[in-house]
Amino acid sequence: MTGPMPPRHHEIANDLRDQITTGRIKPGERLPSEAGLADQYKVSTVTLRRALAVLQGEGLVEKIHGKGNFVRRPLRKAMYVGGWGTLDPWTAAEAALHVTVRSATVQARGHLAALLKLPAGSPLAEFVCVSHTGDAPHGLARIYIPRDLAPAGVLDQQPLCREAVTRFAVLGLPPAAVRETVCARPPTPDEASNLRTHATAPVLAITRVATDAAGRVVEAAFLVFPGDRVDAVFTTHAMTYERQTRA
Repeated sequence: MTGPMPPRHHEIANDLRDQITTGRIKPGERLPSEAGLADQYKVSTVTLRRALAVLQGEGLVEKIHGKGNFVRRPLRKAMYVGGWGTLDPWTAAEAALHVTVRSATVQARGHLAALLKLPAGSPLAEFVCVSHTGDAPHGLARIYIPRDLAPAGVLDQQPLCREAVTRFAVLGLPPAAVRETVCARPPTPDEASNLRTHATAPVLAITRVATDAAGRVVEAAFLVFPGDRVDAVFTTHAMTYERQTRA
């Protein structure tokens, strides 16, 4: 006795997956139009889109707005080094890696004001950075610095800051301590759009807070990477304590 037949969109996804994994459809190749595929498989476009959604969720296919569905090229995984917060130098030095930066002055509100320990409405320098490997989005960073610590043009005038942006490192003053909170979660619509990832594919989200020796927060950053493209590495150094005894 045979079991029930799988839903039609799963059959289509299985067939397309087989063509992709065996190389009949090449990495970077554009799939036929959704209408064309629906006609080929003799299904509605709704069913066809469900099949494509399966492959998008698996990371095999990406939909680029206005262009169509493409087989994703295999991407080399990058490494995010925790503790001081940076992409590893090898990744950041890749000729194919480039970062676009938008800067603005914004006001501290809600959770952001709490992270920076500033009154609501305090002026902040905001840097929105998107890194790309070739034409594929690699990571997204939103970095906030108290305005008095980030003079105008800091990214243009200081080579070290430009390098820090490329590596997603701390942009502000050299910190005495960095605290990072890491979680895996679904992307927000804005993150999914910037990173060209499926809405159900998990991202690695890192909240980084850097403080100086006096305990002042000099930077808060929100970093987001597609979960299948980055490893986060944290190294813990053993601490030794000397017991003081009275003479």
